[in-house]
Amino acid sequence: MAIPPSADADGGTSASSPATAGTEEVTLAPRYWVPLGLVLIAGVVLTLSPRWPVFFYAALSLLTLAGFLALQTNLLRLCFQAEALVVQRSGEEIRRFPYDAWLAWRVFFPAVPVLFYFREQNSPHLLPMLFDAEALRAELERRVPLPVAPRP
Repeated sequence: MAIPPSADADGGTSASSPATAGTEEVTLAPRYWVPLGLVLIAGVVLTLSPRWPVFFYAALSLLTLAGFLALQTNLLRLCFQAEALVVQRSGEEIRRFPYDAWLAWRVFFPAVPVLFYFREQNSPHLLPMLFDAEALRAELERRVPLPVAPRP
């Protein structure tokens, strides 16, 4: 869930004003679904380990990845600012992605969002979905609208 903008004196929010529609800062809330999903998959794989010992190591690898992603979920935040998407670690900015350099973006598997892809002019980026997918999609549609493909 996104942190809501501050309320105005009349009870409305600053996002309701057209003049400030893209200027407020929105930080996405963390979501632990991907690490938890990996833990569940590791549990299923672990039940197969008595028959095939190699599955024990696969489950251990999945649990290690789940622990790493849980730690990243705890530390990292995506912050939508007026001109750029900012990645923060423990409140400190570590990377800035200006919207005007974006070419495309996509949330893979929308029913169960696990990956977020975006392409800048210089490089593509693929991130695990460690934050609120609905708030991410709403902010991206507002700040970086996808170009409409021409119909044949």
